[in-house]
Amino acid sequence: MTDKELAETEIKSERKYDGEIIRVDQETVRLANGKLAHRDVVHHAAAVAMLVLTAENRMVLEKQWREPAKAVMLEIPAGKLDERDRGNEVHAVQRELNEEVRYQAATIQLLSSFYTSCGFTDEYMYLYLVTDLTPVTTELPRDAGEFLELGEYTLAEAQELLATGQIQDAKTIMAIQAWELMQK
Repeated sequence: MTDKELAETEIKSERKYDGEIIRVDQETVRLANGKLAHRDVVHHAAAVAMLVLTAENRMVLEKQWREPAKAVMLEIPAGKLDERDRGNEVHAVQRELNEEVRYQAATIQLLSSFYTSCGFTDEYMYLYLVTDLTPVTTELPRDAGEFLELGEYTLAEAQELLATGQIQDAKTIMAIQAWELMQK
Protein backbone atom coordinates (compact mmCIF):
# COMPACT_ATOMS: atom_id res chain seq x y z
CA MET A 1 0.00 0.00 0.00
CA THR A 2 1.13 3.54 -0.66
CA ASP A 3 1.35 6.17 2.07
CA LYS A 4 -1.76 7.81 0.65
CA GLU A 5 -3.65 4.51 0.84
CA LEU A 6 -2.63 4.07 4.50
CA ALA A 7 -3.59 7.62 5.51
CA GLU A 8 -6.48 8.17 7.88
CA THR A 9 -8.85 11.07 7.32
CA GLU A 10 -9.96 13.10 10.33
CA ILE A 11 -13.76 13.39 10.34
CA LYS A 12 -14.27 15.06 13.72
CA SER A 13 -12.18 16.23 16.67
CA GLU A 14 -13.45 16.90 20.19
CA ARG A 15 -11.32 18.48 22.93
CA LYS A 16 -11.45 16.27 26.04
CA TYR A 17 -8.85 18.02 28.19
CA ASP A 18 -6.90 21.29 28.08
CA GLY A 19 -4.19 21.48 30.74
CA GLU A 20 -0.98 23.34 31.48
CA ILE A 21 1.28 20.90 29.64
CA ILE A 22 -0.96 18.84 27.37
CA ARG A 23 -4.22 18.94 25.44
CA VAL A 24 -6.17 15.79 24.64
CA ASP A 25 -8.47 15.43 21.65
CA GLN A 26 -10.63 12.48 20.70
CA GLU A 27 -10.69 12.21 16.94
CA THR A 28 -12.98 10.23 14.69
CA VAL A 29 -11.09 9.07 11.63
CA ARG A 30 -11.91 7.21 8.46
CA LEU A 31 -9.54 4.25 8.04
CA ALA A 32 -7.97 3.04 4.81
CA ASN A 33 -10.76 0.43 4.52
CA GLY A 34 -13.48 3.09 4.87
CA LYS A 35 -14.52 2.19 8.43
CA LEU A 36 -14.56 4.73 11.27
CA ALA A 37 -12.33 4.56 14.36
CA HIS A 38 -11.51 6.74 17.36
CA ARG A 39 -8.05 8.10 18.17
CA ASP A 40 -7.10 9.75 21.45
CA VAL A 41 -4.36 12.27 20.66
CA VAL A 42 -2.21 13.98 23.28
CA HIS A 43 -0.87 17.32 22.04
CA HIS A 44 2.40 18.43 23.61
CA ALA A 45 4.84 21.19 22.71
CA ALA A 46 7.99 20.27 20.83
CA ALA A 47 10.93 19.59 23.13
CA VAL A 48 14.70 19.53 23.22
CA ALA A 49 17.01 17.07 24.95
CA MET A 50 20.75 17.28 25.37
CA LEU A 51 23.68 14.91 25.49
CA VAL A 52 25.83 17.28 27.55
CA LEU A 53 29.49 16.24 27.53
CA THR A 54 32.02 17.96 29.77
CA ALA A 55 35.67 18.67 28.88
CA GLU A 56 36.49 15.47 30.79
CA ASN A 57 34.15 13.53 28.43
CA ARG A 58 31.56 12.92 31.12
CA MET A 59 27.81 12.94 30.52
CA VAL A 60 25.65 15.23 32.65
CA LEU A 61 22.57 13.46 34.02
CA GLU A 62 19.76 14.70 36.24
CA LYS A 63 17.94 12.84 38.96
CA GLN A 64 14.40 14.02 39.46
CA TRP A 65 11.02 12.72 40.52
CA ARG A 66 8.72 11.88 37.60
CA GLU A 67 5.14 11.58 38.76
CA PRO A 68 3.85 9.51 35.79
CA ALA A 69 6.55 6.88 36.50
CA LYS A 70 6.10 7.28 40.28
CA ALA A 71 9.89 7.15 40.57
CA VAL A 72 13.09 9.12 40.60
CA MET A 73 14.45 8.98 37.08
CA LEU A 74 17.99 9.47 35.85
CA GLU A 75 17.89 11.36 32.56
CA ILE A 76 19.57 13.85 30.27
CA PRO A 77 18.59 17.53 30.53
CA ALA A 78 15.51 18.37 28.48
CA GLY A 79 12.60 20.74 28.24
CA LYS A 80 9.79 21.92 26.05
CA LEU A 81 9.87 24.82 23.67
CA ASP A 82 7.74 27.71 24.83
CA GLU A 83 6.90 31.28 23.85
CA ARG A 84 10.40 32.45 24.89
CA ASP A 85 11.92 30.28 22.14
CA ARG A 86 9.59 31.30 19.27
CA GLY A 87 10.11 27.91 17.59
CA ASN A 88 13.91 28.17 17.83
CA GLU A 89 15.20 24.83 19.12
CA VAL A 90 18.78 26.06 19.69
CA HIS A 91 17.46 28.90 21.86
CA ALA A 92 15.53 26.31 23.89
CA VAL A 93 18.73 24.26 24.29
CA GLN A 94 20.64 27.32 25.53
CA ARG A 95 17.83 28.28 27.91
CA GLU A 96 17.32 24.78 29.32
CA LEU A 97 21.08 24.24 29.67
CA ASN A 98 21.25 27.41 31.77
CA GLU A 99 18.11 26.67 33.82
CA GLU A 100 18.93 23.06 34.60
CA VAL A 101 22.71 22.58 34.37
CA ARG A 102 24.00 26.17 34.78
CA TYR A 103 26.27 25.97 31.72
CA GLN A 104 26.47 27.70 28.37
CA ALA A 105 27.82 25.85 25.34
CA ALA A 106 30.03 26.99 22.49
CA THR A 107 29.06 23.93 20.41
CA ILE A 108 25.48 22.74 19.90
CA GLN A 109 24.96 20.06 17.25
CA LEU A 110 21.71 18.32 16.26
CA LEU A 111 22.05 14.54 16.57
CA SER A 112 18.50 13.43 15.78
CA SER A 113 14.87 14.41 15.96
CA PHE A 114 11.92 12.10 16.54
CA TYR A 115 8.38 11.59 17.79
CA THR A 116 8.56 10.45 21.40
CA SER A 117 5.60 8.06 21.09
CA CYS A 118 3.74 8.55 17.81
CA GLY A 119 0.96 6.12 18.72
CA PHE A 120 -0.72 8.65 21.00
CA THR A 121 1.17 11.96 21.13
CA ASP A 122 2.40 14.55 18.65
CA GLU A 123 5.35 15.50 20.88
CA TYR A 124 8.42 15.98 18.68
CA MET A 125 11.86 16.04 20.29
CA TYR A 126 15.22 17.35 19.08
CA LEU A 127 18.29 15.61 20.54
CA TYR A 128 21.43 17.75 20.60
CA LEU A 129 25.07 17.15 21.43
CA VAL A 130 26.24 20.00 23.67
CA THR A 131 29.97 20.56 24.31
CA ASP A 132 32.57 23.24 25.03
CA LEU A 133 30.89 24.26 28.26
CA THR A 134 31.49 27.21 30.54
CA PRO A 135 29.55 28.15 33.67
CA VAL A 136 26.84 30.77 33.15
CA THR A 137 27.35 34.21 34.63
CA THR A 138 23.62 34.85 35.06
CA GLU A 139 21.42 31.95 36.14
CA LEU A 140 17.91 31.71 34.77
CA PRO A 141 15.28 30.54 37.26
CA ARG A 142 14.31 26.88 37.21
CA ASP A 143 10.71 25.95 36.52
CA ALA A 144 8.46 26.06 39.58
CA GLY A 145 8.49 22.69 41.29
CA GLU A 146 11.64 21.53 39.48
CA PHE A 147 14.06 19.85 41.88
CA LEU A 148 17.16 18.31 40.28
CA GLU A 149 20.30 16.55 41.42
CA LEU A 150 23.07 16.71 38.82
CA GLY A 151 25.78 14.12 38.25
CA GLU A 152 28.53 13.47 35.73
CA TYR A 153 29.19 9.99 34.36
CA THR A 154 31.73 8.33 32.08
CA LEU A 155 30.47 6.32 29.13
CA ALA A 156 31.27 3.09 31.00
CA GLU A 157 29.31 4.29 34.04
CA ALA A 158 26.34 5.32 31.86
CA GLN A 159 26.40 1.91 30.14
CA GLU A 160 26.39 0.20 33.56
CA LEU A 161 23.46 2.34 34.74
CA LEU A 162 21.61 1.33 31.59
CA ALA A 163 22.51 -2.37 31.92
CA THR A 164 21.31 -2.46 35.54
CA GLY A 165 18.00 -0.75 34.78
CA GLN A 166 18.85 2.47 36.59
CA ILE A 167 18.27 4.39 33.36
CA GLN A 168 14.81 3.75 31.88
CA ASP A 169 14.19 7.00 30.03
CA ALA A 170 14.03 6.62 26.23
CA LYS A 171 15.71 9.92 25.31
CA THR A 172 18.56 9.13 27.70
CA ILE A 173 18.97 5.65 26.24
CA MET A 174 19.14 7.20 22.75
CA ALA A 175 21.74 9.71 23.94
CA ILE A 176 23.93 6.96 25.41
CA GLN A 177 23.65 4.96 22.18
CA ALA A 178 24.61 8.06 20.16
CA TRP A 179 27.59 8.59 22.47
CA GLU A 180 28.64 4.95 21.93
CA LEU A 181 28.47 5.45 18.15
CA MET A 182 30.55 8.62 18.39
CA GLN A 183 33.33 6.60 20.06
CA LYS A 184 33.67 4.31 17.03
